[in-house]
Amino acid sequence: MKDLSKEILAYSLQNAIEFGKADAGKLIGKLFQHGLEKKNIGDVMPAIQEAVKKVNSMSKDERDKAFEKLKDVVKARSEEEKGLPSLKGSAVDGKMRFRMAPFPSGALHIGNAKTYLLNALYAEDYNAELLLIMDDTIGSEEKQPYKESYTLIEEAFDWLGIKYKKPVIYKSDRLKIYYEYAEKLIKKGKAYVCHCAQEILRENRAKGVECSCRQFPNGIQLERWKEMFKMPEGHAVLRIKTEMMHPNPAFRDRVLFKISDREHPRVGKKYRVWPTLEMSWAIDDHLLGITHILRGNDLRIETDMEKYVWDIFAWKHPETIHTGLIRIEGLDAKVSKSKSQKEVREGRFFGWDDPRTWSIQSLIKRGITSEAIKDFVREIGLNRQDTVVPIDNLYAINRRLLDKETDRYFFVWNPVKIKIENVLEKKEFDIQVHPDRQETRKMKIKNDFYVVKDDFDKLKGKEIRLIHLFNIKMDEESKITSIENKKIPKIHWVSDKVKARVLMPDGKWTEGYADSGVKKIKKDEIIQFERFGFCRYDGEKKGVKEFWFGHK
Repeated sequence: MKDLSKEILAYSLQNAIEFGKADAGKLIGKLFQHGLEKKNIGDVMPAIQEAVKKVNSMSKDERDKAFEKLKDVVKARSEEEKGLPSLKGSAVDGKMRFRMAPFPSGALHIGNAKTYLLNALYAEDYNAELLLIMDDTIGSEEKQPYKESYTLIEEAFDWLGIKYKKPVIYKSDRLKIYYEYAEKLIKKGKAYVCHCAQEILRENRAKGVECSCRQFPNGIQLERWKEMFKMPEGHAVLRIKTEMMHPNPAFRDRVLFKISDREHPRVGKKYRVWPTLEMSWAIDDHLLGITHILRGNDLRIETDMEKYVWDIFAWKHPETIHTGLIRIEGLDAKVSKSKSQKEVREGRFFGWDDPRTWSIQSLIKRGITSEAIKDFVREIGLNRQDTVVPIDNLYAINRRLLDKETDRYFFVWNPVKIKIENVLEKKEFDIQVHPDRQETRKMKIKNDFYVVKDDFDKLKGKEIRLIHLFNIKMDEESKITSIENKKIPKIHWVSDKVKARVLMPDGKWTEGYADSGVKKIKKDEIIQFERFGFCRYDGEKKGVKEFWFGHK
């Protein structure tokens, strides 16, 4: 196993500098980028824990100096590895042409948006055409297209600033084209209608034995194909003829068309015989002139099937590039369109912008910028192997984009009231809206102050400094001890308060008070609550200012 000691120390320092304290759990994803394999995680954990312990014992200056010597280590991967490598392949009519083909079973989320964004980023880099093709075949009982998903997907792409060629192409409008090519396959003796039960087919596949339905001549197969349109659901499928001794049993005589009586959200019950996605891809990628297909490693058998169909018709192959799947570390739950669709429909999530969906819509509401998401995907790049990426990477990018522009305010959650007897006569102070800007805002104070309960419990009886103000001895009844800015604990506070609450990523509200300065902020404005995190203002309801939490 590669020695990762420098990388472990470098990322421990970086994590501590960004978050105030290094967290061993947040380093694993970073190390995958430097060759760590899942099977070796247990071997490196002692070294990670030791590095974290060492870094957390350092002062801020010591961390900064140590990281300065190792900062190049965290950038050790070449631009080609972490960015977008060049592509090979020819153009059509002088243009490269990519496609995004989402299945409209729900909103795009932070996981599945990666492959679509890769296509979009490459199209942008190569000044290529980009098509948006809704993969709205009939799907399955578990994974169905839904009417609202079309709008959600288009909204997400538009918000991300993705420029695709209009109009949008819908598979559900192209059924007659697929039927035409089904008949061509049958006439070539390359497809047949199968009535066999799944158990029989499974047994035949395992043994490499041809189905008896394959034996009928092409003319009879055409008649059986036409009869399929009148048959009950589940009574027949159209299969492609492959070598029954193909090394992958799952590739043998795969289904091209099936019967479904489910109602489609766009075309209702106009059609009953529907193509599989791989059949529709094989036809459309040729007819629409797609030159480059970027897709996940999980679709390799589908790629093989497309190539098989292209070869039957003697069509040129587009350049197909497979990219590793990503698992995003640090999410509260498994991200799935189908799962979120169920939760939304059953009312357990309040909508597609519920933060627990991790949909693009929910990230918009949390104040994650489109630039951050695109940079996040570009940094992951065209990873060939499946990889784990911490969600903190996205947050770090977003923080970098927002930090200099967002004004600072105070929010006290789980508040404890303290009364300060000898408050200064001056009841209004000028406070910088940002530590790097000279701009100020007015901050009013009264005799009553509110602090976070955790701060109160931890520091009760000790001298502390209320940020921007003065020093007190922490207690329910207190006095100003001095105004000198000493080296003592500093905490934020609220005096002239407004009710506020923040929706957290787990879907729960954190309630408390914000300082009265938030009265002037506008809907959708992103701010930073000091010692709490970046938040987007969503508006006021029943006298309470509501915010959505982005990240720390």
